[in-house]
Amino acid sequence: MIKAIKTGEEREIKGVSRFTENGNPFVLPPVIYTDYIKKNTEVTKENIEALRDYLKFLKVFEKTQIERPEPAWATKNSIRIDLHTLKLRDFSRGGNGIYTLIIPPYAGHASAIVDFNTKQSLVETLIGNGIKNVCSIDWKSATEEIKYYNINNYLSELDICVDELGGRVNLAGMCQGGWLGAMYAARFPDKVNTLILGGAPIDTDAGDGTIIEYAHRFPMEFFEGLVAIGGGVLKGDFMLDGFKSLHPNEQYIGKYVALYERINNPAYVKRFEIFERWYEYTIDLPGKWYLQVVKELFKENRFFKGEFIGLGKKLSLGDIKCPVYLLGGERDDITPKEQVFNAEKHLGTDKSEIVKDTANGGHIGLFMGLKPLGENWPKIVKWIKAHSTG
Repeated sequence: MIKAIKTGEEREIKGVSRFTENGNPFVLPPVIYTDYIKKNTEVTKENIEALRDYLKFLKVFEKTQIERPEPAWATKNSIRIDLHTLKLRDFSRGGNGIYTLIIPPYAGHASAIVDFNTKQSLVETLIGNGIKNVCSIDWKSATEEIKYYNINNYLSELDICVDELGGRVNLAGMCQGGWLGAMYAARFPDKVNTLILGGAPIDTDAGDGTIIEYAHRFPMEFFEGLVAIGGGVLKGDFMLDGFKSLHPNEQYIGKYVALYERINNPAYVKRFEIFERWYEYTIDLPGKWYLQVVKELFKENRFFKGEFIGLGKKLSLGDIKCPVYLLGGERDDITPKEQVFNAEKHLGTDKSEIVKDTANGGHIGLFMGLKPLGENWPKIVKWIKAHSTG
């Protein structure tokens, strides 16, 4: 061994040629040096790419989950009137026909969901299928000034909007906006030409939904406590947490994993940003309104039973005489379709003028999903036009 070292004799160790002068780590046979650099360069590139992807992910995360900018309306519009609880947005394209007024959900999220983007917009779908005069309610976040407002205040301001639009409209009530629209039609039947209820909880005892379970499991003291914590309003973030609890794995883990895996897919990232901008941005609800809804509508089901008092009068579905279109979602776990369809049992509308339709989708998909907008709403527009003049 000593002789080999002195003479520089080549030795074979594990199949790799070595010389005594290779005691210097920087003097390696070219093949080993090249292989080393290649492998470590590849590792370095992978690390850099992973870091870049992570930074992209963090940027989107910060924008949608921390900054949470207010959602934008996709379609050009003007503010027709500005009241305490709402703004009335006008998307009309001209004409003298009767207005179709959308009442978006009022459940802690912004009303812009009905005009989500140019390809997923209930507003654009109505206009594109021939409804020239379209308006939408834009619900405001509750403030100290209106924290004691109840359902009567919302019915009153909805009535102001209807009068602004000529005194008779086609009402399209979505989700929580649906029962408000139905109440309005019962209180002012001559002011509603047609009534569309999409995913609206009318019979709140029907079906098998988590919201029903929550409403009956927790005592009023629990809901009153939430309002007290909010200083007299129900914080929108509380509502958001409640919705997220329905699908915790997806909302707290799954959607972020999916985003990271597709962070280099611009189209996917754009869709994620638009939806999360709407989903994570919240508005507060008046505490008195919220507690009235929980107790009288969801716990006691007063409106469906004809026992709810609105603007000084007992309201009954039987007082609604106009044509009614009931739209339920096949996979709606917020408002089971039975809650919508059971309205037929008490409506005063002639049975021949009641349509029941099931959409292929979940809850919010009823008014922003591609399939419902492409398959169900064109039929609804045709139905509206058949019952409207001008």
